[in-house]
Amino acid sequence: MRKIELSYTLANATSAGAIRNPLIDLLQAVRQHGSISAAAVALGQSYRHVWGELKRWERELGRSLIVWDKGQPARLTEFGDKLLWAERQAQARLAPQIEALHADLERAFAVAFDDGAHVLTLHASHDDALASLRSFAAAHARLHLDVRFMGSVDAIAALNAGRCTVAGFHTPPQPAPGSIAERTYKPLLRPGLHKIIGFARRTQGLVVARGNPLGLASFEDLARTGARFVNRAAGTGTRLLAEHLCERSGVPGARIQGWAREEPSHAAVAQAVASSSADCGLAIAASAHSRGLGFVPLLDEDYYLVCLKSVLEEAPMRALRDLLAGAAWQAQIAALPGYAPLRSGEVLSLHRELPWWRFARARKSR
Repeated sequence: MRKIELSYTLANATSAGAIRNPLIDLLQAVRQHGSISAAAVALGQSYRHVWGELKRWERELGRSLIVWDKGQPARLTEFGDKLLWAERQAQARLAPQIEALHADLERAFAVAFDDGAHVLTLHASHDDALASLRSFAAAHARLHLDVRFMGSVDAIAALNAGRCTVAGFHTPPQPAPGSIAERTYKPLLRPGLHKIIGFARRTQGLVVARGNPLGLASFEDLARTGARFVNRAAGTGTRLLAEHLCERSGVPGARIQGWAREEPSHAAVAQAVASSSADCGLAIAASAHSRGLGFVPLLDEDYYLVCLKSVLEEAPMRALRDLLAGAAWQAQIAALPGYAPLRSGEVLSLHRELPWWRFARARKSR
């Protein structure tokens, strides 16, 4: 069976929305006009080109398309007639879907030709507020965020490799020198090269069954009770936070049952608890509340956006910063469980937010 491939073109002319195929156009012209030369004139192409294309298609399909009798009007073979019949059948059956696809493509590409609209590619650690921001930005600022969720480390690495314009990551407030945050992010971020933009403060904690039947309140409790924990993948900001809490409590991850089990998002962690395949997991409050689960807050953390200094004043980044600083967005994020706006849209000092840079500079000056 022959495979069908779809393609589209960008044009100034108004299109009826049909899916066109150049072979079908050739066959229809030959049938209608009765000769290769007349078909070529009707299509605005040379005789040599039309003749060559018909021969090429015959070789490609392994079938004859035209009855090539000298001195006789050109006519289609039975196979050529069947191709035109199949085209009519398909177009008739799929007309509504084709029209919808055509309209969707035109709406999407309209953004590219709209000088007042902007697009930003954003790779970020999974976050419910960012998902909300995507629709808010499109509706209120003609700003289209191409958001791809991944671990914080991978997001910043993508920024540094030029695969995105903005990255999102999160740390405990004012992470201390020598912390896991320093060991992870210091090799990736550089003063003078990167600019941090305030986004939100959010609460992370243990997602537990309603009523917290195991009485979990800390990572020490996980080890003591043998509660089944579900983790996030290595390289995610929440996994780094879990490792930070292990260090702070003196409980190695190996002592926590289920430490090796990983889920890809906060929502997946909450679903594991909701389905009773795990007793708890580390996630944001919004994921627990959305499923009617219990939530034990453990600490607040700062969620940042980061970009290269060179793009900070470009129109798309200005649009994002203005949107984040606006009262409408800040009211929306404040309504999310466990979230609060925190200097949203403000360009922050890397030295001040990640204070180990100050310590490194001080040691060098001695």
